[in-house]
Amino acid sequence: MTRQKTYLVISALGEDHPGIVDQISRTVLEHGCNIEDSRMSVLGGEFAAMLLVEGKWNTLAKIENALPELERQLGMTIVSKRTGQRNAGANLLPYAVDVVSMDHPGIVNNLAAFFAERRINIEDMATSTYAAAHTGTPMFSVHIAVGIPADIHIAGLRDEFMDYCDGLNLDAVLEPLKS
Repeated sequence: MTRQKTYLVISALGEDHPGIVDQISRTVLEHGCNIEDSRMSVLGGEFAAMLLVEGKWNTLAKIENALPELERQLGMTIVSKRTGQRNAGANLLPYAVDVVSMDHPGIVNNLAAFFAERRINIEDMATSTYAAAHTGTPMFSVHIAVGIPADIHIAGLRDEFMDYCDGLNLDAVLEPLKS
């Protein structure tokens, strides 16, 4: 019989400085746990991290007890929440969405609305802005991973999505997610 894994999601936000990842990962390791998944990024002058930490219930409790001191040492806001294993999406097809356009407000909301109206879950999203080569025009790009229910006709969804994006002047691609 396999043991049900137990997890702690840790979110940390604060002014960026060297050593943050070292201190957070050391705290996890010293308490006998493992970082199974994470996202970390500098956003403006702030460092943001989200970690999925796996461990036994008692080792996760030790990390929870250590977080206030870690928060003080790093000068960050740290929040944690217990969670269980993710339920595998029944009959979900993993797809990637890549969109590029001139930057303007509402792009993320428009894309989120398109998928929400079709009950398609956004599982991961990364956005960025940059200046276009030669012209310096502010550009926006987004990469999204979605889980598309197997009963949705993919070709029809792709056509609908491309038409939707064309109407918003967004260059888009919807393709199977490569593992």
